[in-house]
Amino acid sequence: MLDRRTMLAAGAALAASATPALAKAAKAAVSSQFPQGFLWGASTAPHQIEGNNTSSDLWFLENQQPTVFAAPSGDAANSFLLWEQDLDLAKAIGLNTYRFGIEWARIEPEKGLFSQAMLDHYARVIDGCRARGLAPVVTFSHFTAPRWFSAQGGWANPESAALFARFADKATRHFGDRIHAAITFNEPNILLLLQNANVPPELWAIQKLTLETAAKRLGVPRFLCANVAGLADLPDLQAGLLAAHKAGKAAIKAAAPRLPVGLSLAMMDDQAVGKGSLRDAKRHEMYGTWLDVAKADDFLGVQNYERALWGPQGRLPAPADAVRNWSGSEVWAPSLAGAVRYAHQATGVPILVSEHGVGTDDDTIRAAFIPAALTHLKAAIDDGVPVLGYCHWSLIDNFEWVFGYKPKFGLASYDPVTFARTAKPSAAVLGAIARANRV
Repeated sequence: MLDRRTMLAAGAALAASATPALAKAAKAAVSSQFPQGFLWGASTAPHQIEGNNTSSDLWFLENQQPTVFAAPSGDAANSFLLWEQDLDLAKAIGLNTYRFGIEWARIEPEKGLFSQAMLDHYARVIDGCRARGLAPVVTFSHFTAPRWFSAQGGWANPESAALFARFADKATRHFGDRIHAAITFNEPNILLLLQNANVPPELWAIQKLTLETAAKRLGVPRFLCANVAGLADLPDLQAGLLAAHKAGKAAIKAAAPRLPVGLSLAMMDDQAVGKGSLRDAKRHEMYGTWLDVAKADDFLGVQNYERALWGPQGRLPAPADAVRNWSGSEVWAPSLAGAVRYAHQATGVPILVSEHGVGTDDDTIRAAFIPAALTHLKAAIDDGVPVLGYCHWSLIDNFEWVFGYKPKFGLASYDPVTFARTAKPSAAVLGAIARANRV
């Protein structure tokens, strides 16, 4: 059977034999299409939308004083109960992929105690994706961990890799055969980015105090989380996460050999400015080790939100006339393609855009940002970069970690009382692109 893509290619060949003008027009028609089977999705994280994740490490930190968190997660979007509405929303938008996470703290709320009910819950979500024509891309660790795990030193504990592998094995054996792709860790390098950003020392101090308070409450020597740590914790944290990714991937592969496995990295579009720019040194600090590890994976998830201009003294401010997001950072559409190009150049593996978006109350910025960024992404694909798909962050507004509920990243909003979801105009913009498979 001839599909649309084959017909377009045949048309291009025919036009090439006619006139140069027709050939040019036909080539443009072909190249405007994204690859066949391209994943068009939206992303979420369990702790950020499910609500009442009471056995997790971050729930414990959110509900204490002092804490680095602006507000507790509470009910979030109540997606633990309303996951079917989220899947219906993704389908209605016009997407064919849903990237979400399974919550380790629900599946293993106490060390060695695995919940069959929670394994079954996530199996139903995966099956619900399949029933709606959504490819389930599943994250095994999106920052959170069980409270008992972080209370024994978290990722700095020598046992951590084996414990994560055991959890990954249990989950994969239960529903790995229905997953489209697996992501072991979400942004395990996020604190390395903060370390190289213009973050005030006070932020590191309050994170350290938050963890010390938690350890004191539990009577343990060290309480450590994947996205809340002191500066002195970073070497131990990175070593533990690297070991856990390798062990977790091996466990997933042993249970489901054909399942593609990778990790996702927080990546800026780093640009060199002037002679003696620090860009290359900063790239090595923020991503270097992880990019080396990713060379052995099936794909790499890239999560991009901004560019960074690096001069000889450090990071430079964004142009004065830049469009800004909720925090005042620059919104610059070409940054996604820049990060994707570098990620593939450094690893040689296919790239999945596992997150990309903009935090803003002004949805017109998001609606303009999506097609602009995707136009640059398509140019990278045309240049030979293998991109598997694009997952927008986020499907719905959610709990944004230490910032609480202030940043709005969703393609849809929700009522905090009724939890009714309402798609924003930007959802229709992405949906139209996804349905047509072209910008």
